[in-house]
Amino acid sequence: MRRAAKASIYVALVLLAAVSVVPFLWMLATSVKHGQDIYTKVPNLLPVDKKTGEWAATLGNYDYVLGVGGLGRAFVNSVWVCAILVPAKLLVDALAAYAFARIPFPGRDKLFVIMLGGMMVPAITLLVPRIHVTQALGMFDSGWGLIVPNVASVLDIFLLRQFFLSLPGELEEAALIDGAGRMQIFWRIVLPLSKPVLAVVTITSFLFHWNDLVWPLVVTNDPELYTLPLALQQLVASPDGGRAYYIMAGATLAVLPVIGVLLVFQRRILQGIAFTGLKG
Repeated sequence: MRRAAKASIYVALVLLAAVSVVPFLWMLATSVKHGQDIYTKVPNLLPVDKKTGEWAATLGNYDYVLGVGGLGRAFVNSVWVCAILVPAKLLVDALAAYAFARIPFPGRDKLFVIMLGGMMVPAITLLVPRIHVTQALGMFDSGWGLIVPNVASVLDIFLLRQFFLSLPGELEEAALIDGAGRMQIFWRIVLPLSKPVLAVVTITSFLFHWNDLVWPLVVTNDPELYTLPLALQQLVASPDGGRAYYIMAGATLAVLPVIGVLLVFQRRILQGIAFTGLKG
């Protein structure tokens, strides 16, 4: 019975994995097909000529979307936005979380509750006020407008604070007795012990901002500043670019860095999720 139950679990896992993987493989295969080889009576995952059956893969679709489609420039924009935004966001969130977790000051808990209450407000309702603030600061339609308004996250502050609270207070007390300051404790004790949750916050922030469409859409007008999701949306809407093989090539370019990051840091993600659920 146990073997049968275990076998049924494995079969179910394989089927679920296939449901997840097959669409990605179909996207990848379509991205290297010629236009006339996509629509066939019998679906074929391999990029072969539908008349001769010979191998007919092409990288011309990628050349088009990177050049004419503008995804090459947008890819670079997404890279530098995430390269600046994610570390800055991690630093700001970690400092705020440390203050809420370890530094007593008047109204600390009330302020934290108010911040959590702000999470109940739908993000879309804050879009117009954020745009007005961005315009008032002179950052509208600029690279800084993509970065500065997103440099803090209440959810990330909450996750980091909960983890900081689980750290042994004796370590901090010993450091204070030895004459260490708050920033020394933060850099030399708290952050090194918080690598799992820092990895989770870093990766989730990267995934969110790499895939973010709404904010770049409303804050940028210059095509030179378009990020990858926005450029991909423009490609889909264009008369020539809205063809299946071009769309799949653009989607593949957008998803490959995400998959690479997840594969490299998957162990850190699992450790962070486990640790953030622990209580001291």
